[in-house]
Amino acid sequence: MHGDRIVIIGAGLAGLRAAERLREREHLGPITVIGDEPVRPYNRPPLSKQVLAGRMQPEELTLRAYDPRAALDVHVDWVLGDGASTVNPKTRTVTLRSGREIGYDGLVVASGVEARTLPGAPIHLPNVWTLRTLADCRAIDEAMTGADTVAIIGGGFIGCEVATAARQRALHTTIVDVSSTLLGHAVGPAVGAIVTDIHRHAGVHLALGRTVDQYRTVGKHVELHLDDDTSLRADVVVIGVGTKPRVSFLDGLGLDLTDGIVCTPTCHVIGLTDTVAAGDCARWPNLRFDDQPRRVEHWINAVEHARAAADALLAGPTTAVPFAPIPRFWSEQHGVKIQSIGMPRLADTVHVTPTRAGHRAIATYHRHGRLIGVIAIDEPKQLLAYTSQLANAVHDPALDAVA
Repeated sequence: MHGDRIVIIGAGLAGLRAAERLREREHLGPITVIGDEPVRPYNRPPLSKQVLAGRMQPEELTLRAYDPRAALDVHVDWVLGDGASTVNPKTRTVTLRSGREIGYDGLVVASGVEARTLPGAPIHLPNVWTLRTLADCRAIDEAMTGADTVAIIGGGFIGCEVATAARQRALHTTIVDVSSTLLGHAVGPAVGAIVTDIHRHAGVHLALGRTVDQYRTVGKHVELHLDDDTSLRADVVVIGVGTKPRVSFLDGLGLDLTDGIVCTPTCHVIGLTDTVAAGDCARWPNLRFDDQPRRVEHWINAVEHARAAADALLAGPTTAVPFAPIPRFWSEQHGVKIQSIGMPRLADTVHVTPTRAGHRAIATYHRHGRLIGVIAIDEPKQLLAYTSQLANAVHDPALDAVA
């Protein structure tokens, strides 16, 4: 395959790193990268972490190649602002929204995700947004500049980080979420309670255990009517209720697209030949933990997954090795750093140990008595001490070749 044409659907972090890895592995054939947005790959996490808070400018987000030898500007054909519409595996072609067809010998699907919305949410209004793209971020930033009040629907990572940015801008901020704690789905109720307290101390008003049952425009404001018959008015509304894989271009091929593209442990798409998937859109079994296909939506995973998928495409399904990382991510909220390693969501038992005054803590997550994850709140050194312990706990001798 080293002289064949490879097409990458997705011009984000995973798409860029896949292209770079192909060049590192001396793939000499043409590479085409297809992107929905009209801009080169950029770093998304800072949109909610730094850009909205004014600590980073949008032009600083452009991603660079790790290895300058990749020379991506010279050796990659960028097709931007014209996303994939359909894929025909029989003719090995990708059809774009414009109608243009691009042939491929090998295909990398790294199309990422798009923001979910809520039934009835008036995202067509100029002051109601989701946050996924640079354009979204610019619009929210502009709206916040002239705002006094911000309402965020959703208490996950995006919602919590947007709330942090809003408070740094001295805006009156409210989070509405159906759960009883913030981040509860991702970190569990015990750690979620600590995060909830962090936001309360930062002055964020919380409407937890609540849903929005009606939106109403009142002048330049949006009035949210909640299911407990209370209401709140906001200048800016940000809906952060999660994401869904961007895979509609694969509809009609008979693939299992439930919550992403299902892959083998080696990143090969089940049901398609000469095709791998990587990043937020891919669902694969991480054999360090079990054989259940799952998606992992984190920056580091997108990098590592893309590089593994590129290797797997060149190696072929019979000789490629499983992609079996130990996932890790971080989030900063109101000056508190939350770091995670492993798969805390799979735990059946959680032990939380406060370490010092304030909100600092270490939480260990276990399944069937085995350590499978650790979350540290403002305790980076403590987390580092657990890293090798976790690696040994989820070690599988069959994965020595990829450890």
